[in-house]
Amino acid sequence: MNDENGVLAKVRSSLGRTVAIAPPAPPALDEPIVRLVLSDIGLPALFEKKAKENKIGVHPLRVESLHEELVAYLKSKGVKSIAIPKSKLLRKLEIERVLREAGFVVSVWGEMSLDALYDVDASVTDVWRAVAETGSLVMRASPDHGRALSLVPPLHVAIVEPKNCVGDLIDLFELTLRDDPASATVIISGPSKTADIEMNLVVGVHGPGVVQVFLLK
Repeated sequence: MNDENGVLAKVRSSLGRTVAIAPPAPPALDEPIVRLVLSDIGLPALFEKKAKENKIGVHPLRVESLHEELVAYLKSKGVKSIAIPKSKLLRKLEIERVLREAGFVVSVWGEMSLDALYDVDASVTDVWRAVAETGSLVMRASPDHGRALSLVPPLHVAIVEPKNCVGDLIDLFELTLRDDPASATVIISGPSKTADIEMNLVVGVHGPGVVQVFLLK
């Protein structure tokens, strides 16, 4: 640890110590005890099960059906305006083109203000990771993908690729440390809800009231 100002040395001197005391080594953990997901096999199915328990809608489908079913879902919710990030996956899937051709007003993050985001009906995003054990979506903020996209619109639709599923939070945090840092990481485990007022549970007060996942096969 860097101690440019000699703070730690002064503390040791006040305690009558002349050398630093090494911290004890952390105990070895038995992974089968602390981790419930030890295999990459079946992660999308486990994520689907856990996400549904969190009141997240999950619709597995083949990529060939995505355009038709995404448009149909958004129209069934009365959506008129949509915000999307600048995303390699969404660009590859031609989501912006398909939504515009279907008659939606589409705004792209980086070309819109944060205030304007409060006026859109829904957001359609990709995800950085999906955690199978907890059924959670993980979003990482960037100039092309503002965290508000998953926090502000009343409806959040996420497109998840199977390769982005990880087993548990231990895997997630390892990836977080290994990958390039983000200004913020958001873990979504269901629609926004609060019980602050007289312990009455209310959904969608300060964020999306509906979270819907299209899980690609």
